[in-house]
Amino acid sequence: MAKWLLVDGFNLVYRCFFAIPELNRADGFPTNALHGWVKSLWKLQDQEKPAGTIVFFDLGGSQDRLAIHPEYKAQREEMPEALQQQIDPVKVLTRLLGCQVVEQDGVESDDLLAAEAVARAADGDEVLIVSSDKDFAQIVSDRIKIMRPPPSANPKLGWRLLDAVGVAEKFGVPPAQIADYLALVGDTSDNIPGLAGVGPKTAAKWLADHGGLEGVIAHAAELKPDRFREVVATDADRLRKNLKLTTLNLSLPRVAPERPAPQVTELVRFLEEMEMRSSAAEARARYTGQAELF
Repeated sequence: MAKWLLVDGFNLVYRCFFAIPELNRADGFPTNALHGWVKSLWKLQDQEKPAGTIVFFDLGGSQDRLAIHPEYKAQREEMPEALQQQIDPVKVLTRLLGCQVVEQDGVESDDLLAAEAVARAADGDEVLIVSSDKDFAQIVSDRIKIMRPPPSANPKLGWRLLDAVGVAEKFGVPPAQIADYLALVGDTSDNIPGLAGVGPKTAAKWLADHGGLEGVIAHAAELKPDRFREVVATDADRLRKNLKLTTLNLSLPRVAPERPAPQVTELVRFLEEMEMRSSAAEARARYTGQAELF
């Protein structure tokens, strides 16, 4: 059994960008996300010692979900220009570190990552998903767990593992009901509106009593509080659409296997060009003996 890190690329790079104060090269090119990126990947690899790391990036919108809900993720603000400038360099850096990069136009990276995670778990491997995105809670199992980043308010807590027990404690429902739960309460980060007034406790109680969204709809006339009975019955079709939006697509093809090695000479050169001198020094020490540096 091998252990794999599957990284939600934009989720992590946004965190790196906002977590580190503004840093720039002498010519003004921003490098704060790059600094956080390399340190985060090294930290995770040292801590977990995976057989490999695969990083998933979005290239464009999810065509399937946009066809269902044209306003899907429409509320999100444009990426800050200073971060946009660093995206391509982040991908270059990722490959130089010996990580595989996966991206597919028109397909959400969350779906690509989730499908790969489930497939690798079925092969008997252990998968750690690096992300703070709650959507991934629906595929947590004995072989799939989530590595959640340190909270901004208390970074000393470090990276934290979320397993099936943790999912149930955090959301009030097991992984198998997370998509149904999100269909009911909504997901503001994806611009998916839930049922007005239905919060986590109510949704969890309904799902515990009726097993899933279809069970909740079928028993709409029995729901408590009474005021939601007509609302659930009336909004049944919209809730079903919500469930299509919140359910990860696990039927996508497997990622073509790669086992890239760190490109040490090019990595050190890249870090020096970005004036990331402490990281360049760490790269030399970390990969000594793997390649000629000069």
